[in-house]
Amino acid sequence: DYRRLGALAGGTEGGITTGELLVVRAAMKPLATLNRPTLQTVDVVTKEATVSFKERTDVTAVPACGVVAETMVALVLAAEAQRKFGGDSVGEFVRNAEAFKATLP
Repeated sequence: DYRRLGALAGGTEGGITTGELLVVRAAMKPLATLNRPTLQTVDVVTKEATVSFKERTDVTAVPACGVVAETMVALVLAAEAQRKFGGDSVGEFVRNAEAFKATLP
């Protein structure tokens, strides 16, 4: 039984999984920033008209990005499994996958 000492490649080598956990390292483009105050608004304390201040936009997009990324990885893996094992039904897909697994050492 041979195993890697670490998973520095994220569980893949040359595009093929090593049998370890698949680790995806991803980045997200910074969210848009309002560079100069131009939006008309109202100060809720003084009730006077004013302009908005410079700030970052919604930071709650970061956790949502993780959910979207995980879903996209699952869809890509499912598409590749379907391409590899084919089939017109779940039963045929499972049979083809099991037959393939039987050929592995």
